Amino acid sequence: MAVIKELPACPVETTLMLIGDKWKVLILRDLMPGKKRFGELKKSIGNVSQKVLTSQLRAMEENGLVSRRVYAEIPPRVEYSLTELGRSLEPILDSMKSWGEEYKAKNAG
Repeated sequence: MAVIKELPACPVETTLMLIGDKWKVLILRDLMPGKKRFGELKKSIGNVSQKVLTSQLRAMEENGLVSRRVYAEIPPRVEYSLTELGRSLEPILDSMKSWGEEYKAKNAG
């Protein structure tokens, strides 16, 4: 796990630095139930390019949020899962979901 040398003074800014990208939040959402292969993640997330998804997963792995396991098979099988640290973001995602549901209910056309 790569340690970020200088973290922002503000804890909210630190959190945003780690998960503030749209794709990272969706990756977290889709890995909460359990491990997934790259293709499954790409399909469940939707309109994300392979290059961007790969880049986001690598960054999340470096920051200790996601674990990558490669199986010695042909063709190689790779599975992604949340680390304990990544799983600890579940209450934040639950809050985001609740807030989004309330917003949609109040503002639906």
